[in-house]
Amino acid sequence: MDRPLERPDDRSRRWLFAAAIYTLVTVVCLATTARERLTTHTPFNHFALLADAWLHGRLDLGGPPPAYTGNNDFVMWGGKHYVSFPPFPAVLLLPAVKLAGSVERVRDGQIFALFTGLAPALLYLGLDALARAGRTGRSERENVLLSLLFAFGTVYWFSAVQGTVWFAAHVVGAALAALYLFASVGAAHPILAGFAIGLGFATRTPLGFAFPLFMYEAVRASARSGASGRVRLADVDARALAKKLALFAAPAAAVLGVLLWYNAARFGDPFEFGHRLLAITWRARIERWGLFSYHYLGRNLGVILTSLPYAGVSGAPFQINAHGLALWITTPLYAWVLWPRRTPPSFWAVALTAACVALPSLLYQNSGWIQFGYRFSNDFAVFLFALLALGRRRLGGFFWAFAVISVLVNAFGAVTFQRDGYGRFYFVDPTQKILHQPD
Repeated sequence: MDRPLERPDDRSRRWLFAAAIYTLVTVVCLATTARERLTTHTPFNHFALLADAWLHGRLDLGGPPPAYTGNNDFVMWGGKHYVSFPPFPAVLLLPAVKLAGSVERVRDGQIFALFTGLAPALLYLGLDALARAGRTGRSERENVLLSLLFAFGTVYWFSAVQGTVWFAAHVVGAALAALYLFASVGAAHPILAGFAIGLGFATRTPLGFAFPLFMYEAVRASARSGASGRVRLADVDARALAKKLALFAAPAAAVLGVLLWYNAARFGDPFEFGHRLLAITWRARIERWGLFSYHYLGRNLGVILTSLPYAGVSGAPFQINAHGLALWITTPLYAWVLWPRRTPPSFWAVALTAACVALPSLLYQNSGWIQFGYRFSNDFAVFLFALLALGRRRLGGFFWAFAVISVLVNAFGAVTFQRDGYGRFYFVDPTQKILHQPD
């Protein structure tokens, strides 16, 4: 039987722990961020440029992007230049751009660094909600440690210290994914869950496919018997379910409606988000195979499962392909997701959610290049950590040994990736065709 979600004596304690996690993670990320990322604008400050365009009443940039961007990942359409990335992170920069009066005066990397502690803190609240609902049996200590492992034992760490457009989106997206997890447990906060998934889609498109979790929780919460575990549809109060789904769908639909209008205003097509129009070297493959295709699946799986460090290279003990290390190398503790002690319906609902979020990236034309590890896993890592908790496998000595390895590997990525003096550790092939070490 599920336990009540709320206990009046521990709400302030939960928020205190969340605040402590936020503070610790943010301080560590600031300490491991390159100084130039904090003291000036990043070279790829697309979100600040987009916010500035909006403040000037434009949807395009009003001219070519600044030379310091190298024209990297912009859209040229109808003689105008656009930022094609999902726009919500630019909304967060609007006040700073307005106050600064100039894009170049906005330290976008510093601002996004202040968001880095949100995802781990919100993940803790989500794991705590699952524990209080009787789903995981995890202790407060375990939930805190799992949240910190998400921050420092996954590719989130190296992503969080970059500050540039691609990685800033992951920081914001992971926070929205964690907020969605928290709001979905017991379908307790349907409006908040709807906003989280909608804004997640407006930040990292794959997050829009995370809807199975809330749907399952809404069905479970609407059961007349209030029973835990498996719920028969015949036991579901249809009116209560419809209300929860409507409250969830309304804010998500509102965000989607704004995005569709935004696309139509820019490109004349509400379903054209712009990435298909990017002025990039591999535009030809997009035109041939599409932005998403089974054609890309083998390569993307190759990165996730088989991308190993190069051995026997000159000038360094090893090199890492810019496609990134395999997921089981950067975060070997994910093995516990595949080895659960119990698999209740909640486990499978979260597993389906993780799979739905992962699938678009598996079929995407880009593996995430350039990266230390598979950065697209940031989109579904929150759900994998929920699975670690839901599986109820004891977190014993082997788990914590692998956790330490995960932290050490990701610490190396955080302090070396795209840093001066560490280029010898990375192999960058501009064609993106070399995945494994050449003979």
